[in-house]
Amino acid sequence: MTRMDDLVVVGAGPYGLSIAAHAAAAGLDVRLLGRPMASWRDHMPEGMYLKSEPWSSNLSSPDGRFTLASYCATRGIVAEHGTPLPIGTFSAYGLWFARHAAPEVEEVTVTEVTPQGDGFRVRTAEGPPLLTRTVVLAVGVMPFVHHPEALRDLPPSHYSHSSGHRDLSRFAGREVAVLGAGQAALETAALLAESGARPCLVARRSRLHWNTVPQPLERPLPRALRDPHSGLGTGWRSWVWSELPWAVRRLPAPTRERIAATALGPAGAWWLRDRFERRVPVLLGHRLHRAVAVGGRTRLGLTTAAGESVVLDTAHVIAATGFSPDLRRLTFLDAGLRAALETVGGTGTPELGPGFESSWPGLFFAGLLTAPSFGPSMRFVHGAGFTAGRLVKGVLGRLRARGPLPGSSGGARPDRAPAGYPETYLR
Repeated sequence: MTRMDDLVVVGAGPYGLSIAAHAAAAGLDVRLLGRPMASWRDHMPEGMYLKSEPWSSNLSSPDGRFTLASYCATRGIVAEHGTPLPIGTFSAYGLWFARHAAPEVEEVTVTEVTPQGDGFRVRTAEGPPLLTRTVVLAVGVMPFVHHPEALRDLPPSHYSHSSGHRDLSRFAGREVAVLGAGQAALETAALLAESGARPCLVARRSRLHWNTVPQPLERPLPRALRDPHSGLGTGWRSWVWSELPWAVRRLPAPTRERIAATALGPAGAWWLRDRFERRVPVLLGHRLHRAVAVGGRTRLGLTTAAGESVVLDTAHVIAATGFSPDLRRLTFLDAGLRAALETVGGTGTPELGPGFESSWPGLFFAGLLTAPSFGPSMRFVHGAGFTAGRLVKGVLGRLRARGPLPGSSGGARPDRAPAGYPETYLR
């Protein structure tokens, strides 16, 4: 009979790897599909640093052994609070985690996820279809790249997204307009300047925001209580987003929408500020309303807060304008299934249960698409720790509810929780 797996995880970034590690430890027949750490390895310029603190940037395994600090210790690398870590080191850590904590990653491209019977059929570009009882879509951010509408009629060679570059040295000697006010925009602009380009930052905001130097981990108790540390920064608001995603999910949908859209807004890392301000000119309070190709160059029509028109002529435009999570971008997901999913209010993101299961039984989501359900921590690596355990609990609950299926490989249906898991995993 055709094998039917318990779980297929689509995506092998921090969320996918963490979920697969928990699922394998729980005894599930799990397959992990994707290129490990692809966004970090393929879509971030060389020279970038991790914005989050090393201690809040761990992938998640049930025993908690495979931390970023553990990896760095084996390589003689300093990973300490207040010291920015290169993106390349974090990518290497993810690959190390994949080798030691997760099931084998199958580097294939998923082309279709379709309901079939009580499960799903998963097609890839490289081999025969897979059958599975449950699916997790942990696809990261790349399907949701956002470009301003004004750029979309330009020839492709005239503009790009900040996630489209590994090497910025090709812009040496050229003018580049960088759109945005967040870390990606600020760091991309600084790296361009340091690579010999002539960047100019264009932002709608009237001022740039910079994170402050992190407070010491060890502080007097009154100060720690007044301004607690969390995986998403200091302060009680950040602590709630970081430590209580389950509570965020219980809020009304409009409140969750607003939190997902506004919490932890654009800001640059404290260690980047001097590098940026010394070398990058800025046009703040300028909105892009038009972009026209003029020969090999691009002419941007901007409007100031006072309503004045400004024209900026540049060789290339890099949009560091983030990502817009929307189920419609997941074209590999069956159209009928997508249309049937309940969504969070006016967003294009799935409404999820406490175990990250969508309204379609057996279909789970992780990462950016879950931020309007569980809050802003789902936009960061830190959220993988909360997600992995809860989601696998949800998968186990769904499998137990369905019982054995014809053609199943048997799978693990433990009467007791696997080692390292609380009994509540089976409730």
